[in-house]
Amino acid sequence: MKDNSMDYLVNMIPKRTSSIDLIEQGAKKDRVPIMEPVSMHFVQQIIRLKQPKRILEIGTAIGYSALRMLEAAPDAEIVTMERDVQRYQEAIQNIRTHGAEKQIKILLGDALEMLKNLQNEALFDVIFIDAAKSQYRRFFELVTPLLANEGIIITDNVLFRGYVEKPHIAPSRYKKMVEKINDYNHWLMQHPLFTTSIVPIGDGIAISMKHS
Repeated sequence: MKDNSMDYLVNMIPKRTSSIDLIEQGAKKDRVPIMEPVSMHFVQQIIRLKQPKRILEIGTAIGYSALRMLEAAPDAEIVTMERDVQRYQEAIQNIRTHGAEKQIKILLGDALEMLKNLQNEALFDVIFIDAAKSQYRRFFELVTPLLANEGIIITDNVLFRGYVEKPHIAPSRYKKMVEKINDYNHWLMQHPLFTTSIVPIGDGIAISMKHS
């Protein structure tokens, strides 16, 4: 999306609460990657339309996305996974500050391992994948059995800085990851159990709805 259009959309977004604004400022200062405002606003709208009872997030970071999703579905239960200890601790603090400990449960560890322990839990209505991009397909395969029929899987960063569309301009350190994201996108669009749309907003968001 052109920069002037993005600036226009950012300026149209309603002002966030001061506590959310502080998290955004802290993330920018510490260079912690969180969703761009327009992308987050879009995801919130998906959440509002779906009104999920249970949400699973792969990649907590500092708890920003979990808190924003809770804004859109105040009665939801959110389970979120983070493997970085420092970010996990920051997320715990942010969630406590917002008084959301009863609704947001953070699990510390490798999501690829922890997902196997959720097989006997109640199904999730929305699953948000925003973790190691090279593992997107594996995450998707593991969470599919955890998703209710007509549930939604949201994947962030599927266009990754425009490099997925134009891999020839990607720095060498990103080329293998860009190739994996591209393979994931093609695989996702052909998945027999899902209908997927890729939206060129922010860093690219894939919305995949499971067939009933």
